[in-house]
Amino acid sequence: MKVAVVGATGMVGTVMLKVLAERNFPVTELIPVASARSAGKQLEYKGKNYTVVTLEDAVKMNADVALFSAGGDTSLEWAPKFAAAGTTVVDNSSAWRMDPTKKLVVPEINGDVLTAEDKIIANPNCSTIQLVMALAPLHKKYKMKRLIISTYQSVSGTGVAAVRQLENEQNGITDGEMAYNYPINRNAIPHCDVFMENGYTKEEMKLVKEPKKILGDDSFAVTATAVRIPTAGGHSEAVNVEFANDFDLAEVRAILEATPGVIVQDDLDNNIYPMPALAHDKDEVFVGRIRRDESLPNTLNMWIVADNLRKGAATNTVQIAEYLLAQGLLPA
Repeated sequence: MKVAVVGATGMVGTVMLKVLAERNFPVTELIPVASARSAGKQLEYKGKNYTVVTLEDAVKMNADVALFSAGGDTSLEWAPKFAAAGTTVVDNSSAWRMDPTKKLVVPEINGDVLTAEDKIIANPNCSTIQLVMALAPLHKKYKMKRLIISTYQSVSGTGVAAVRQLENEQNGITDGEMAYNYPINRNAIPHCDVFMENGYTKEEMKLVKEPKKILGDDSFAVTATAVRIPTAGGHSEAVNVEFANDFDLAEVRAILEATPGVIVQDDLDNNIYPMPALAHDKDEVFVGRIRRDESLPNTLNMWIVADNLRKGAATNTVQIAEYLLAQGLLPA
């Protein structure tokens, strides 16, 4: 299979290549794609060197599938060109997520919506993916009424410049590149992505809208606050969910434990609960601190953690391609 990775030299693109190799995706020809300034560079994949090409050249190479992680503007311009050339695009940017003509997919939850006609497929926001992985089976059983989400997001969600800023500040370098308006070390910045007219950030509104599209249900209400914290990788979420129906905590844990891709870490006697450091470089979504909200009936509190570069981005993108292949929606 001829596979293009658009944004191959970037933070998520690098992880995509790692995940493709780890999961033994059947790559017979790799097409690493990046900006013109990176074209011509050599990139290693499974012990073999490949030459980075431009988007213009990549379109002509007729990849079977293209995994995009190069920003929304690039996706808006180039995904349709790849699709027109017969390539199936799985896009990791926000460009197509809320487009009513495009599918927004977490394979374990709604992969069955995909057809051979879907040539541009959207990968959800990293925070959304880990949220719906934990909540989808509970929604099916108890029916969600309202979600209150507070996120604690790592600097890797912003990109390489933010990781460099944190490292510089931790090393006492104060005149380095600034990805944020303020220092991030020893700080918490309640500002993820740009502010919108309603006072929420774009990241917060992704958490409001995307779960409804993935679950195919807009009957529940969502509100969110997204905060950037000084961790290098891994996003955490404190989630309060009100259900229409009552639940048993033991049953909630059993449902989550039986959900593929979810691991319950909830042993308070031994101080076991999800943390970004433990989720690093793992594909699963970790759930803990599962407890009743004693201030409201039928309401649950939980803590959800995942590696935002893997399940939150690269791994979910590759899993979509795997699903397409398994269902005969890509060339064998």
